[in-house]
Amino acid sequence: MSNTSSIAELLRQPGFTRLLLYRIAGMLSYQIVAVTVGWHIYEVTRNPFSLGLIGLAEVLPYFCVAPFAGYLVDHLPRRKLGMTACLGLIATALMLVAVATGWLPVKGVWPIYLAVALTGMVRAFLSPVYNALFARVLAREQFARGAGFGTVVFQTGMVLGPALGGVLVAVGGKGLSYGVAAFMAVLALVALASLKVSEPAPSQNRAPIFASIAEGARFVLSNQIMLGAMALDMFSVLLGGVVAMLPAFIQEILHYGPEGLGILRAAPALGSICVGLWLARHPLRRNAGRVLLFAVAGFGLCVMAFGLSQSFWLSAAILLFYGACDGVSVVVRSTIMQLVTPDDMRGRVSSINGIFISSSNELGAFYGGSMARLMGLVPAVVIGGCAVLGVAAITAWKAPQLRKLNNLQDL
Repeated sequence: MSNTSSIAELLRQPGFTRLLLYRIAGMLSYQIVAVTVGWHIYEVTRNPFSLGLIGLAEVLPYFCVAPFAGYLVDHLPRRKLGMTACLGLIATALMLVAVATGWLPVKGVWPIYLAVALTGMVRAFLSPVYNALFARVLAREQFARGAGFGTVVFQTGMVLGPALGGVLVAVGGKGLSYGVAAFMAVLALVALASLKVSEPAPSQNRAPIFASIAEGARFVLSNQIMLGAMALDMFSVLLGGVVAMLPAFIQEILHYGPEGLGILRAAPALGSICVGLWLARHPLRRNAGRVLLFAVAGFGLCVMAFGLSQSFWLSAAILLFYGACDGVSVVVRSTIMQLVTPDDMRGRVSSINGIFISSSNELGAFYGGSMARLMGLVPAVVIGGCAVLGVAAITAWKAPQLRKLNNLQDL
């Protein structure tokens, strides 16, 4: 069977296509919100540190909710939990519409941070629901290709969401952008509502909640390959993430408007899409661990180059390669997680994975904003790129099982 027909076979399965629609619509919703909130807050404060606070406002509630979200996904109907999360996305987007249009007579940026915090709580359910249902709509032998194609869909949301957010802000203002985000959340809700999938029967011998959460954590910590891939992704993006600083780079260094912000936010995800499509058709069958480590080193070099660039289109090109390197990490980590996780632990393991990801993205935004305030935008980014190279070297040394990983299908 050809690679193209294998992908076509995946897309002929109604359950998988509806699940992908849920994923991309949810992604579009909160990515449009993310880019609009960044522009909104920087427009009011003109302070890079306020951009870092956006990440902190989202990640703290996420951390508080994520362990319990994973437990609930493993013990309650997954589809209904996902639908409830979509309702939460709708509510936060409508709240931001009210703030942007002046329907809520409030001053300052605290209502925006509050909406961001609520989004963080809701997002804790989105990926665990997706990952748990993923294993119910595909056969095990389709996991590697499905994970690759799922990454393409995920990153498509990362491309279209920021681009749409930037264009919508430029054309119709922040209120329109937030309103479209609410519509996308409605679409995700409809996709899950129409999904027909069998779910495991609730366990009659349910472990206490904290013991169950601890069981999931022990499973991840005992698997060096999974833990190494998660930690590598977390620390590289934590130290080298530049996306949160893009509004400041656009206005202070590259001198573009909101449409430029949308382009730069979309460029990394476009690079990830290209890699995801390639890996969906050509899954890694040799030297998967080494490919992953070299990709992270390339990610660090791209971070350094972006910090030194003063040309808008050169910066966009660098971010394209930045996203391609990150895409390798996403596909490899997702495939590992799907192949080695038991079905009754998918929610908890996915939540732990989500904590690693949010640690890198949202805490990375706070770290980047703090470093930019202390050292300036360019020095902070260049030093972060150097740190990523160190992370790749340390991981290669401390996680030999990951370094020696060959064919992912052998897991």
